[in-house]
Amino acid sequence: MFRLAHISDIHLGPLPKVTRRELASKRITGYINWQRKRGSSMNDGILDGLLASLKSQTPDHIAITGDLVNLALKEEIELIRGWLETVGPADEVSIVPGNHDTYVPGALKDIIAAWRPYLVGDHDDGDHPFPYLRERGDIAMIGVNSGRASMPFMATGSFRSKQAKQTRKLLEDAETDGKFRVVFIHHPPFVKATHWHKRLIGSDLFRKTLAECGAELILHGHTHIESLEYIDGPEGKIPVVGVPSASHAPPPLDDGSHKQGARYNLFDISGKPGNWTCRMQEFGYKNGADTVTQIADRVLIG
Repeated sequence: MFRLAHISDIHLGPLPKVTRRELASKRITGYINWQRKRGSSMNDGILDGLLASLKSQTPDHIAITGDLVNLALKEEIELIRGWLETVGPADEVSIVPGNHDTYVPGALKDIIAAWRPYLVGDHDDGDHPFPYLRERGDIAMIGVNSGRASMPFMATGSFRSKQAKQTRKLLEDAETDGKFRVVFIHHPPFVKATHWHKRLIGSDLFRKTLAECGAELILHGHTHIESLEYIDGPEGKIPVVGVPSASHAPPPLDDGSHKQGARYNLFDISGKPGNWTCRMQEFGYKNGADTVTQIADRVLIG
């Protein structure tokens, strides 16, 4: 059995000091949002408690599907490099970028340089590592980059033809090798997943690629809520699983908010081609709670 853990949308705080020059860009809108809302709901203590619970489950691998930082400031990027070392060694932790990690032009290049061991495949792929492939036993993990710099007030992602072609090759080769294929992406790839200004541009191309090549499981972040949807594969439906932000404090019981407290998901994978099994367990902070508990347990495949 292989145990895969999934967290997302770390939004590690607090924000470092921001200069006026740094705010003379799209960052001004994110800075205002942090000061007005996000800074009070994102809690490093919550993140620490969630990670302690996750590590007690002894996963074989941890997937982090983007938005590790807030404004893609150089100090934030360096802070995350140190934080990643506390999560686990690079061969046991895989990340893909989110829209906040690629918030402004040049940020993608900066995070690749700083976080490289965590977001390249088993064979380092030069300056453009996406999509990447990491194989661990019978598991093939494919990391796709949907993060890109976008206009102010936009949080869109992108999946275009070049990445689609490369992803197709990785999926087909992994199937030939008899692997259980898991795809990591930040933006959810199903229809009506989020608001127009937060959508994945090219989601139809992503779905077409998966409909033709298949995969066993797709993991994403971005929405800050738990979700289980399905997209078409060549031999049936493919589960698409989203997870709430790993640092979001649980709302009070009577809050009425649609937001959810921090969670992580565990996937226990076993079997062989044509007879895979995948059990999914959710753990996190229920509304009004201050400790991590099990929230759900279901069989996704098998």
